[in-house]
Amino acid sequence: MSSSASPTSRGGGDVLSELVAAARSSLARAEPGPHAQQRPVEARTARWFVPGRIEVLGKHTDYAGGRSLLAAVDAGHTVVATSRPDRLLQVRSQGAEGTVTIDLDQSHARRADEGDGHWSGYVRTVADRLDTNFPGRLVGADIEVTSSLPLAAGLSSSSALVVGLALALIDLSDIAADPAFTAEITTPEQLGEYLGTVENGQSFGSLTGHRGVGTFGGSEDHTAMLCGEPGALVQYAFCPVRRERAIPFATDLALVVAVSGIEAAKTGAVRDAYNRVSLAVTEILRRWRADTGREDLTLADAVAAGPHSAARLRELTADDDYLTGRLEQFLDESEQIIPAAADALAEGDLAEFGRLVDRSQAAAESGLRNQVPETVDLQRLAREEGAVAASAFGAGFGGSVWALVPAAQAEQFAERWLAAYRRRHPGQHRASVSVTRPGVAAHRLPG
Repeated sequence: MSSSASPTSRGGGDVLSELVAAARSSLARAEPGPHAQQRPVEARTARWFVPGRIEVLGKHTDYAGGRSLLAAVDAGHTVVATSRPDRLLQVRSQGAEGTVTIDLDQSHARRADEGDGHWSGYVRTVADRLDTNFPGRLVGADIEVTSSLPLAAGLSSSSALVVGLALALIDLSDIAADPAFTAEITTPEQLGEYLGTVENGQSFGSLTGHRGVGTFGGSEDHTAMLCGEPGALVQYAFCPVRRERAIPFATDLALVVAVSGIEAAKTGAVRDAYNRVSLAVTEILRRWRADTGREDLTLADAVAAGPHSAARLRELTADDDYLTGRLEQFLDESEQIIPAAADALAEGDLAEFGRLVDRSQAAAESGLRNQVPETVDLQRLAREEGAVAASAFGAGFGGSVWALVPAAQAEQFAERWLAAYRRRHPGQHRASVSVTRPGVAAHRLPG
């Protein structure tokens, strides 16, 4: 394989440029005169495709300021939004029952049926945040969501819904031309980081935070969806989002994704377990700040504070077994495994790449403790069946495992892998496999 692209080069389109162009076109059609910013009264339709993503490496590193190695995939959500003359949002999804109706002129109070992971809560979260940050901008819309992305499978279907709804509403409402937007968001990476805060409820610069969906995640998923490149893996660092490199993905390789059948839904007890992983980082930082008097914002910042920072962090967490494991997993995954694995893949050293990915999987099991027997077995079985590399990915506590295999053997490998898994777990009738490659980022569809 060739060496990585420069940090500033990019393949494919630019989602932010598409939003800006759409806003300019809309405003150009507005009535001339003192109200030139007025939006057209005729109905408009915006169509967007948002892919799912594979986290090749970077387990729970993004919100700690660490690195991830990512790919957009060729499956995703298609969001079609048509503006309305009123301020009602009516949203339907192919994968969910009922219609979500939100009156944008009413308060932002969330109804009981919009809580604990129900898809309506994601719709409400996006609408409330955009209405808070860009008051009076949002137009009503009829929105239809169709999908080729398996739900609650670790491919980040929920974040893809957040991104798709946000892109459609930003498009229809000309928000990309709003001074509050342009002051803070000038790159696709910044847009991905902003949409991450839409989901987790944090503020982004002057764009004030509003209640998120209840999980303390980062912006890895949103960045992969907006900044992924076809035929390449992209390496990013986070808090703030920084593109580090792109690694070409050889044409004779493929990614096979196995869905375990255990839903990776961030609700109830699973949400509490997911949040424990992220809250451990908060506790490590609290101890670091109290000890050093520093105000480092992320764990990565603390590690970078000096040559002895990692050693001191180990001392500060030595009394807590889980904090110790969480710290070691972050240090190994972000600081050691990802840079080395990206180098190995770029150099075509697949044996070394596989060894490093195995190390990442082991750290997830022992440090994060976010794996279930099904995902552990899927990873082991993939290697036994001849995969170059394999790893669970996403939030954990269910979801999927990816395997890297020769493209010519991908379909046969997928069949063997699924059969072996079903023999091991005969009750998992919802398990499935698919073959994919790094795909295109989110983009506006014609029509």
